[in-house]
Amino acid sequence: MKRLLIRGARLIDPSRGLDILGGMLISDGRIEAIGAELVNAPDPHDGTEILDATGLVAAPGFIDMHVHLREPGFEYKETIASGADAAAAGGFTAVAAMANTSPPNDNASVTEFVLKKAAEAGKARVYPIGSITKGMKGTELAEIGEMVEAGAVAVSDDGLPVSNISVMRRAMEYTTLFDIPLIEHCETPELHPGGVMNEGFWSTSLGLRGIPRASEEISVDRNIALAELTGARFHVAHLSTEGALRRVAEAKDRGLRVTCEVTPHHLVLTDESVKSYDTHAKMKPPLVTEADREALINGLKDGTVDAIATDHAPHHADEKGEDFDHAPFGIVGLETAVSLCLDRLVGTGILSMTRFVELMSTGPARVLGVSGGTLEVGAPADISLFDPQKRVRVDPDKFRSKGRNTPFGGWELTGAPVRTFVAGRVVWSAE
Repeated sequence: MKRLLIRGARLIDPSRGLDILGGMLISDGRIEAIGAELVNAPDPHDGTEILDATGLVAAPGFIDMHVHLREPGFEYKETIASGADAAAAGGFTAVAAMANTSPPNDNASVTEFVLKKAAEAGKARVYPIGSITKGMKGTELAEIGEMVEAGAVAVSDDGLPVSNISVMRRAMEYTTLFDIPLIEHCETPELHPGGVMNEGFWSTSLGLRGIPRASEEISVDRNIALAELTGARFHVAHLSTEGALRRVAEAKDRGLRVTCEVTPHHLVLTDESVKSYDTHAKMKPPLVTEADREALINGLKDGTVDAIATDHAPHHADEKGEDFDHAPFGIVGLETAVSLCLDRLVGTGILSMTRFVELMSTGPARVLGVSGGTLEVGAPADISLFDPQKRVRVDPDKFRSKGRNTPFGGWELTGAPVRTFVAGRVVWSAE
């Protein structure tokens, strides 16, 4: 039975209100003991490995609940193995993979394929998200029950919002049978055909077709009404506007089962980042205004936002090399998220370290209903160990992901993961 003692770390577990300087003993892939008394305990002489984690923070493993691993069908952009490796290098012990593959994850066989590939990779855990509709076409419900039985933890048509309100109602009703969240990319595409960035000052200045913020807010409104009607667990993916956030807050106040996530890029960038026509700043939902960014930050602080998720979307360099109108939406985020949040949110005093860990771990675990998000005794030893003072420079050429499409290349940041454990096993180390 392999044993490891992580000693001297700051142990943070929002699920139990824990924030102490202490030690954690891992045995056979699970947490055997945790507490302040383990810092000065005599060295065990039973073959236990000792890791001196002085100056580091040990947290329940970070979970990214919104990634695109591209396999099957688009392996030239990313594979499950490369994405799981990138996740581990970014400090994530688990990710939830969206269904927009080819074929899409709309049946149990694809769900099982994703889990098989993830097990073979042996890096971060991968939780499949099944599609809401067959072929992600928005007309006929997918085999949701079969996918859940095979291991899917949620359903979503991701970037293809379900426009048929009757189909969406049936989908929400069906998900209540399994108590899984329905995750929706909230957009009203009919409102902005051909839109490529936020509609406003910068879209007008740059001569680019805009996407109004109302596109997201109309969809959020409709789906909250359906969640109230059906009692479903409705989760807003990559929420980006002040108006959408306000609607989620009001729904929560009324006791509805509504949750939301925000991305690091919407927390640190605005639509001004598009002014050089850099396609690395092209994403959906688009970067919006400073007022929206400040509202999202307030949502982190007041508890409205449940999770930070990357929306990791790798693309080939040739695709992102197209002109702005034709380049695909999306950026990678697995290997930049932790440092961005530590530097721009925790380091500036916007978030406490405990709230940061909650948004990266405990919150996503709670929304998805998966194991993790805690350091309690007996829990799987999925642990993110990071150094809040480590200086790093974002270098896309060193990413484990196949994707290099990031607007953060060259940024100097303070705070970074140093070691990632899954079931007590080191799946990535900075050393």
